[in-house]
Amino acid sequence: MIQRFIELGEGYSDIYELMELAKYNNERLQHLIMFHTEKKGKKVTSLAAVMKPTTPGDFQAIYICLEGIPNPHYQPNKRVKAFEALAASLKKQIIQMDIKPSTTFAEKELFFQYITGILRLNHYIPALR
Repeated sequence: MIQRFIELGEGYSDIYELMELAKYNNERLQHLIMFHTEKKGKKVTSLAAVMKPTTPGDFQAIYICLEGIPNPHYQPNKRVKAFEALAASLKKQIIQMDIKPSTTFAEKELFFQYITGILRLNHYIPALR
């Protein structure tokens, strides 16, 4: 199985693309996730949509808007409200977790491997086969 993060941007206007992907692929949508962190002294959130693996091919896409949205626990905002409304309309519960910021890692690929490990350990995505 191949599990890959597909970065859409930081979540300014590309969050709406993430939401459209989730809405129009709702049969494949497995999870909606908010990753909370602190980056450069600011509390920020990444929003993600985890898709079910493709058949055939065993490819699992994880679309993400990375670290550009203010953390809603400290600063409520319209983008998170829209994401929450989407989750409600699709009857999905948003998974929330605190993680290290991407700047902790030398390469973005190492950061995505770190998140992949967390998702596997929590059984949100399947382990490698």
